[in-house]
Amino acid sequence: MSGADVGRVVEAVYRIESGRIIAALARIVGDVGLAEDLAQDALLIALEQWPLRGVPDDPGPWLMATAKHRAIDLLRRQENYRRKLATVGRDVELAERESAEAGIVDALDDHIGDDLLRLIFTACHPALSTESQVALTLRMLGGLRTDEIARAFLTTEATVSQRILRAKKTLAKERVRFELPPASEVPARLAAVLGTVYLIFNEGYSATAGDGWARPALCEEALRLGRVLCGLLPAEAEVHGLAALMELQASRVGARTDAEGRPVLLLDQDRRRWDRLLVRRGLAALRRAEELGTLGPYGLQAAIAAEHARARTAAETDWGRIAALYGVLAYVAPSAVVELNRAVAVGMADGPAAGLAIVDGLVAKGELPGYPHLPAARGELLERLGRGQEARAEFARAAELTRNEVERELFSRRATTP
Repeated sequence: MSGADVGRVVEAVYRIESGRIIAALARIVGDVGLAEDLAQDALLIALEQWPLRGVPDDPGPWLMATAKHRAIDLLRRQENYRRKLATVGRDVELAERESAEAGIVDALDDHIGDDLLRLIFTACHPALSTESQVALTLRMLGGLRTDEIARAFLTTEATVSQRILRAKKTLAKERVRFELPPASEVPARLAAVLGTVYLIFNEGYSATAGDGWARPALCEEALRLGRVLCGLLPAEAEVHGLAALMELQASRVGARTDAEGRPVLLLDQDRRRWDRLLVRRGLAALRRAEELGTLGPYGLQAAIAAEHARARTAAETDWGRIAALYGVLAYVAPSAVVELNRAVAVGMADGPAAGLAIVDGLVAKGELPGYPHLPAARGELLERLGRGQEARAEFARAAELTRNEVERELFSRRATTP
């Protein structure tokens, strides 16, 4: 393999393994920022050695072992070696360091699942802003580089670097321990974790700005994180609910644009292009969530997505059930956006006039003033009622509000269509 080929292998392996490596190192050194630095050291060593010696048969474990040895060397220099040995139950004499180090590496492999869970909760700690939680999660668990995160969220690399740096400093200043939260704090902290993962997914599924309709790489990262969470928290219904929602929505990605890259709305999509494997995964995750208890907000949204997935054609969609599910969702997690989505479903189930009444209620209350999908939904309902001039004005308003160029083109086209 050429040096460039080896470099690509190193990068791919690191992206896959980085979350596990950083999680294991953070448990050893007790500092997330330092753990990432040590993981990066292992990456640099691989970039130096693999072109000369060849790629190891097991590159992931090689990186893990190298990173752990770096951590152990650091602890020795900090004169904390005896204490760390005792932590893993290996209180040996310093003269036996070499054999003890091998034992420490083996012992640390037993807790990798717990380590990942600790890392997820640490990256989504309430002391951090939402932006910092997202950046840190993508960096630590997704293995994305700073420039990749910046491109994904249409910001500068310097901004992302500052967010990550501030997050690490905040965790250190607040002396956030690398541990799972107390049982009493888990529900609230888990909500932040799930919210962060879904925010990443949503930005990938429907980009809020820029010239792309979607960012599939972000969807893939969120899906991967959701699957990891399902494995780490198998008894949490809402974890499976979120996984189901993302799998079902991701199944439509291939059908959301036409051959020219223009957006195709849900009711116009060729459902033969939906990814049936993702549909099956999503429905299985939803069944698991239902088995575990009452559906929460993510589970209810997954149930709505499942109704679309089960319908072979748009005409077969059970809009009455979808509207009812939105009613339950509005009770469990009330928000103006949920009410807007309920209006669309009611408009399909009971006619556009019924849906328009709900949307007009939101407008009267001054809800979602800068949200482009409110005038877009209103325009759709007005168009179905035969009020074309009013509908075109609403689509023009939606075009003005959106920051996504592809979406603006879609709304502008509808604003000028007789």
